[in-house]
Amino acid sequence: MKTLKFIYRQPVRLGRFAFPIAVAALLGACEKKSEPTPAIRPVRSIVVEKREIGDPIVVTGHLRARDEVNLAFRLSGKMIERTLDVGDKVQAGQTVARLDDQLERNARNAAQAELFAAEAAVEQAEASEARMRALVKKNAVSQEAYDLDLRHLKTARAQVDAAQALLKSADDQLGYTILKSDADGVITKKGAEPGEVVQAGRMILTVACDGGRDAVFDMPAQVIREGLAVGQEVDLWLADNQEITAAGKLREISPQADPVTRNYQVKVEVVDPPSGMFLGATAVGSLKLQVAPLIEIPSSALTMIEDKPAVWVVDAKDQRVHRRGIAIARHAPDSVMVTDGLETGERVVTAGVQQLHEDQPVKLLEGKP
Repeated sequence: MKTLKFIYRQPVRLGRFAFPIAVAALLGACEKKSEPTPAIRPVRSIVVEKREIGDPIVVTGHLRARDEVNLAFRLSGKMIERTLDVGDKVQAGQTVARLDDQLERNARNAAQAELFAAEAAVEQAEASEARMRALVKKNAVSQEAYDLDLRHLKTARAQVDAAQALLKSADDQLGYTILKSDADGVITKKGAEPGEVVQAGRMILTVACDGGRDAVFDMPAQVIREGLAVGQEVDLWLADNQEITAAGKLREISPQADPVTRNYQVKVEVVDPPSGMFLGATAVGSLKLQVAPLIEIPSSALTMIEDKPAVWVVDAKDQRVHRRGIAIARHAPDSVMVTDGLETGERVVTAGVQQLHEDQPVKLLEGKP
């Protein structure tokens, strides 16, 4: 008789968490199949445009005459008179100072006397030559004697020429004891007082000539390298009164730096200066440097890409943004000047740049408050 064997198997228990896990797995599989629609972010933007943008600078200098002349004696001596002082008007050819001319007058009298003696010697030599010429024709004297007399006449005439040159030189020296102005203008400096013994060439008076006025500035080499050029327009006004203004035109840039300050002197011609712009007054000049086609964008538009400046550019076709690197020339208080990376007509995001990512669709808010 066969024996029947029964095998007991314990039922498998899934547990209370098995069903939720299975449901979550099924939902996850469904989510992977359907990607969420990217959010459309509202942004503000501008359309950029290349413009001629110069770097403005403001400098301070002073006003002075375009031409200044230092009046000085050509010889040394004791100055006995000076007829003008600082601030006085002067005319061309007007006498402004005198030296004691006694020595020069004596030298002139001596030269005059020598000329008289030389002229007398010529008269005597001419009479002797005329007699000898008549005698030699009659064979009363030899030709040799006549030639000797003729040489004496030529020597006497040469002495007259030398005496005349000496007299001319003495006259010039006497004239140098009188100092005259070479141009119309106003006296701005004085260098000696009456009674002083002055050396030749020492400045006695300085004349600021009429006919032009300059604003003079000292500028560093970097400013000149950045685009300063002769003929450039400059706006001028007085430091103590900004209502007194004038137009200016840069006319001269010094080729050599000052040995102390290492700056370069720049002269700006003042066009039709008003009466209130006095010589020596402190002037302020404003001009632009390095005029070049640049694009100006607000500083709020900047972001970074690999530690370099960038902006978000809106694609006009699908209204999606793309990050693009740019090259910045310089920074202004609220904007930056871009030299490369953008073109005229492109739209750049100016607000909301920190919440954007590549290829994100955006909605433009221009025209809304």
